[in-house]
Amino acid sequence: MSLIKSISGIRGTIGGKSGEGLSPVDVVKFTAAYATFIRSKNKDAQTIVVGRDARISGEMVRELVIGTLIGMGLDVTDIGLATTPTTELAVTMEKAAGGIILTASHNPKQWNALKLLNEKGEFLNAAEGNEILKIAEEESFVFASVEQLGKIRTDNSYTQKHIDHVLSLKLVDVEAIRKAGFTVAFDAVNSVGGIVLPELLKALGVKKIIGLNAEPTGIFAHNPEPLPEHLTEIAEVVKKEKANVGFVVDPDVDRLAIITEKGEMFGEEYTLVSVSDYVLQHTPGNTVSNLSSTRALRDVTEKYGKTYTASAVGEVNVVAQMKATNAVVGGEGNGGVIYPESHYGRDALVGIGLFLTQLAKFGKTVSELRAQYPTYFMAKHRMDLTPDTDIDGLLQSIKTKYADYPVNDIDGVKIDFPDKWVHFRRSNTEPIIRIYAEAPTKAEAEALVKMK
Repeated sequence: MSLIKSISGIRGTIGGKSGEGLSPVDVVKFTAAYATFIRSKNKDAQTIVVGRDARISGEMVRELVIGTLIGMGLDVTDIGLATTPTTELAVTMEKAAGGIILTASHNPKQWNALKLLNEKGEFLNAAEGNEILKIAEEESFVFASVEQLGKIRTDNSYTQKHIDHVLSLKLVDVEAIRKAGFTVAFDAVNSVGGIVLPELLKALGVKKIIGLNAEPTGIFAHNPEPLPEHLTEIAEVVKKEKANVGFVVDPDVDRLAIITEKGEMFGEEYTLVSVSDYVLQHTPGNTVSNLSSTRALRDVTEKYGKTYTASAVGEVNVVAQMKATNAVVGGEGNGGVIYPESHYGRDALVGIGLFLTQLAKFGKTVSELRAQYPTYFMAKHRMDLTPDTDIDGLLQSIKTKYADYPVNDIDGVKIDFPDKWVHFRRSNTEPIIRIYAEAPTKAEAEALVKMK
């Protein structure tokens, strides 16, 4: 059993003893702590939005979360099965005090999580997250009396509102997509993407839609993380059906992977690169991604004479850096596109709308579009640690050894060589150091992650 408490929320495996997994007791405790935190920031706070992905434990966790919020004297707008970005948008549309998304993102079916949002529909920062953890640890929350219990309202309209929102973006050109006559395949891994993607693609004017794993049963048809080794089925379907493009999302639909017309991986890192290129063509400005994302985004940004900035790993850190630099687009190399014109959250629906418009206007194939961008290869490695390992000392020694090169130490240590980079970063969830590297060839990248 596992229970991981972090600033972005609480995630764990279902079952087991309290404190060892995401048990009903833990769900209630952390939900009550979040409600206490919300009320401490806004004594007039009244409504919290709750949305969930389709995983098997979702209904159980939903009942616990909603019951606890009502028991804390807060009203709940339950938007049902909904993507993470849909829930984020619903918070602002409802003018709510916050939101809770019930999803463990790309984790396997035995996991679930409470992802916690502020009144802007954005993830909490480190200080706020730690405050909630402290409240939970001390159990310093008080439930409402019977006269002060909250109320629940169900609203199933937010998936359509999210689609309408995507269609309203000025860089999403429905007419161009319709004229292109695209055939599009998608894989929704049997979660909420199966509900929203067919409706989105239809609304965007896609001519033919082929859905895989589109039933929101929560029984994932394959490992739900959209990595190449898990996407062989859709790759074959794209080739067989002669589709123009394939899209793959994770269970909560904030990450987007793309398959070319040849059934090849566009590259999850290049989802953000391509969408950013399209955005920058029309609204030149700065960009941001995290330290472990491809250098290709920097290359594309500088092509337009603008500035790229790297943030610490984590969506909340990317968003903070985007706001600080007035970035017009940003995100993470895991296929997470953040487009401030829409909202400050990773959103695969926005990514699909922008990418299909870009492809329609490009007038060539997805493979030819991918060939427009610099090609880098990424390698990932891990260094297992013992209780005696001096992690800070180890990172400092690396920093000192390569002091002749540009070094970024806002999140571990990243060394920028002229044509490649390597990033050493302490894991927040395991006793390991993650080592990511990128270079012009696969061999060079693999050598970097093994260097001393």
